[in-house]
Amino acid sequence: MNENIINRQVIRMHPTDNVLVALTDLEKDTAVEFENQVYTLQDKIKAKHKFYTSDLDAGAEIIMYGVLIGKVQASVKKGCLMTTENLKHAAEPYGYRGVSYHWQAPDVSKYSHTTFNGYYQNDGQVGTANYWLFIPTVFCENRNLDVIKEALHNQLGYAVSDKYLRYTQDLLTAFQNGQSLDSVNISLTPSANINRVFKNVDGIKFLNHQGGCGGTRQDAATLSALLASYANHPNVGGITVLSLGCQHLQVQQLINDIKDQNPQFDKPLYIFEQQESESEEQLIAHSIKQTFEGLIQINQKQRKPAPLSKLTIGVKCGGSDGFSGVSANPAVGYVADLLVALGGKVLLAEFPELCGVEQNLIDRCVNEAIAQKFINLMQSYDELAHKVGSGFYMNPSPGNIKDGLITDAMKSAGAAKKGGTAPVVDVLDYTESATKPGLSLVCTPGNDVEATTGKAAAGATLILFTTGLGTPTGNPVCPVIKVATNAILAKKMSDIIDIDCGPVISGEKTIEEMGEAIFEYCINAASGIIIPKAVQLNQDDFIPWKRGVSL
Repeated sequence: MNENIINRQVIRMHPTDNVLVALTDLEKDTAVEFENQVYTLQDKIKAKHKFYTSDLDAGAEIIMYGVLIGKVQASVKKGCLMTTENLKHAAEPYGYRGVSYHWQAPDVSKYSHTTFNGYYQNDGQVGTANYWLFIPTVFCENRNLDVIKEALHNQLGYAVSDKYLRYTQDLLTAFQNGQSLDSVNISLTPSANINRVFKNVDGIKFLNHQGGCGGTRQDAATLSALLASYANHPNVGGITVLSLGCQHLQVQQLINDIKDQNPQFDKPLYIFEQQESESEEQLIAHSIKQTFEGLIQINQKQRKPAPLSKLTIGVKCGGSDGFSGVSANPAVGYVADLLVALGGKVLLAEFPELCGVEQNLIDRCVNEAIAQKFINLMQSYDELAHKVGSGFYMNPSPGNIKDGLITDAMKSAGAAKKGGTAPVVDVLDYTESATKPGLSLVCTPGNDVEATTGKAAAGATLILFTTGLGTPTGNPVCPVIKVATNAILAKKMSDIIDIDCGPVISGEKTIEEMGEAIFEYCINAASGIIIPKAVQLNQDDFIPWKRGVSL
């Protein structure tokens, strides 16, 4: 049992904190006893929200997770609810201090002989899936990709919309027979058997986007590097590229980027340019035929045992709530520590959601060059946001605030828990690939899809995505595992949630026990034994970041 939580109404996240988190709804005038102190609540405190532990004057600093998260705007009383009216974002300044960081790695002896069954690439990388990938060099080809997707998914057994097609057919039949639509039975049960022709091909994926032309040449160059990263991804077995011909992002630039990133690239790569084709019909027909031949080729791949050090897990949060930093994020952070201790890679991104914990991360960097790269990326990103009248402090969404995340520093302090406690071995700019075992920081926005898009580009072969409010986000080439912060969400949105961290809130499991359960799930998902909900539903979200202001 978790002695810090069980049978308690509140929790303090760090010994230096001057706020407490409600674990359940607490009524006004309730006397809450915690650590030999009694707090009479001045307001109703809903679960996930916080209250102050002492009388404070305007300007007082508020500490949570052991870091500054804001300053009081007007005098508040002990037991008063924290709100956006009485607390505003504040964060400590940061800089390189030359701290010698000593990490106590968790005991991973129980996993010393554990493997996962993955797909080996000829360059030594190991994927957790085997996908065929369609890449358009320009948005003009999106319609052609949609036509190809419908044909291949329906005929080869990758479509997941059959239940909705049957429901629509039932509505049509009722309408044609003069019956009330209310008489149609709403049965959205999917087909019992999905007859996939290519058993060792986990999916056919499509990177529809809105770029490639019309923007700046720099935008096209960034997009090319991003698409090249996806072509080189360990979970991708082969690629079909569709190009118009006249766009900024030329096919040769994409090929150059693919080979610059990976000189050993040898996957099947088929290229079709519409302005060189006799007709759209010919373009689509030829690309389908050659892709079919490629599918036959990569279907010969078999899963084989691989050490856990070959895993790369990206950690992400979205639709966060006041329990994110209490349950799911720390549990995922323990997974991160386990994998780092086993020689694997962990990717922590979302730079706007590291605001306020920069010093902790800087102090964990293994050398000054890596720390300085992080500082430079954070400062330039924040300066860009301020130039257009924004800033990291504006990151929390209305949903975040409603469920207890009052300032960006508070949100960030809880979000950073996903990265665990290991040293930071590298800092990656957008589209750069992770090459070093250990924890790397990846520069992306906090935006769910832009962040997962960038995390997959850095090489994540699984993504652990924590959520307190619920989100259907997925990724085309990297299986996304949804981790709920609370049992209510896990039950309400069971169709998209894979793992429930509610037992941490109830005290049934410790952070370490929950983390080990998540890690076991990851091993099974990496082996294809468990298929995460986002993969089952083809939630293939892909949004390139154009390096503008996106929080």
